[in-house]
Amino acid sequence: MKRIITAFLSFVMVATTLTGCSAVSAQTQQTAQQGSPVSAQISETISEKTPKYIFMFIGDGMAAVQVNSAQIYGGTNEHNNISLDVMNFQKFEAVGYQTTHDATSFAPDSASTATSLSSGFKTWSGTLGLKPVGSKAGNKDENVDGKDVPKTIAERLKAEKGMKIGIISTVTLNHATPAAYYAHIASRNSYYDIAMQMADSGFDYFGGGTLSQPTGKDKDKKDAYEVMGEKGYKVVNTKEEILALNNNSGKVYAVTPVVQDSGAMPYAIDNKEGDLTLADFVKKGIDVLDNDKGFFMMAESGKIDWAGHANDAKANIGDVVAFEEAIQVAVDFAKKHPQDTLIIVTGDHETGGMTIGQATTGYDTAFSVLESQKISYIAFDELIDDMIEKDADGLTFEEVMPVITENFGLKNEFTDAEAKDNEAAKTYMTLELSDREAAKLQTAFAETMAAEPTKNEETALLYGGYNPLSVTLTHILNNKAGIGWTSYSHTGVPVPVYATGVKAELFNGAYDNTDVYHKLVEAVKLK
Repeated sequence: MKRIITAFLSFVMVATTLTGCSAVSAQTQQTAQQGSPVSAQISETISEKTPKYIFMFIGDGMAAVQVNSAQIYGGTNEHNNISLDVMNFQKFEAVGYQTTHDATSFAPDSASTATSLSSGFKTWSGTLGLKPVGSKAGNKDENVDGKDVPKTIAERLKAEKGMKIGIISTVTLNHATPAAYYAHIASRNSYYDIAMQMADSGFDYFGGGTLSQPTGKDKDKKDAYEVMGEKGYKVVNTKEEILALNNNSGKVYAVTPVVQDSGAMPYAIDNKEGDLTLADFVKKGIDVLDNDKGFFMMAESGKIDWAGHANDAKANIGDVVAFEEAIQVAVDFAKKHPQDTLIIVTGDHETGGMTIGQATTGYDTAFSVLESQKISYIAFDELIDDMIEKDADGLTFEEVMPVITENFGLKNEFTDAEAKDNEAAKTYMTLELSDREAAKLQTAFAETMAAEPTKNEETALLYGGYNPLSVTLTHILNNKAGIGWTSYSHTGVPVPVYATGVKAELFNGAYDNTDVYHKLVEAVKLK
């Protein structure tokens, strides 16, 4: 009897699996028929082809909730009229999700996760392109002397397929994620050594942010930009020079002419009219890389992550939307080359523990209040620092409050009419500050102004090492919108993967982040 039951259960499991597969297949076919950017133009013989043009888009710190927040912000949130905006990559015919843990932790860092994506193995947090000590794959001595340094997908495609390679990021180009495609080093913080490996990579196009510590940590090394020039790179840093680049420009490093925090491009929310965007660097990358053997381009939106660390939802959403605009450049290219292009969109991990819904707003959301925020937390930091510097007598909360209202919409008092009409709203989802919120803001302002800020567990949890006033402002505004945060660091939740074009079907399903590399290897038929 036990045998019969076991056999029956096995039959049910197999039948269920097959039914699920059929459903997924039908859903994939339906998605393609409803306007997937590339698949509708690809013939049935596509399975025999390998992609000639590969776009790998990485939203650093971008999991499903960051995407969904951008959808909500771009949709409608009116009573009996709730709808989501649909982002272009959500129309892709293949959708999967990847787990993100590394060899150290279930809340990994960008170096290890980007290494998994680029090279197909787990490594320690903070390590780039090297297998962990004591792993079955290698040991410390082999890694150090170069006997067991694995090749990234970008390095392999260049060496084995002759493809041109482009690496783009809104943050510094020797930061963890871009570096994971060309660097092999024990510490992601060895910025100068990473820059030297960047110069030696032979890759064809670098674009976006500047270099961290270009003359070394102690500023005693040869300038990395000069080294790039000596290695044959044309280093350009004006808008005019960048827009003039083409596929006759040779090896190029296009450096953003407008820099914000830590050498990165500005947040999208802080961009001025005419500033270059991630989309511009992707467009120019196509111009530089286009050739008969094809290309591989990795483009990172790095400040989705930075906004997540700082718990700034509006800056986070703005960079997700700018990321979508950059992806559209690849989608438009794919429409012209439908049987040769593969586009992959994913994140490396989630940042900040962002949630839609939090304690003070219960089941309600009001993303429209975010429209009142005009600048990012870092731009507000700079604004307050400038006010402090100019006010020799000491800045007061009363002097700062109008600036808060101007840039975040938050107000510290009702008019008489508003008070009579809706006194209870002071504690809920309006731009008026409740007594509790006003007190939190005043305490944060005092911490910002203090000659010796308080350093204890409580302030660490409240402010996470950021400007107390700025992070409290974003927390209050985010909470009013119905957005919560659990961390100033990374979390371990799975991350979605979207793919369209040649071999996109490989990226369906649930898998580990290392499999993204192996699926690419299979797609291009590397050994």
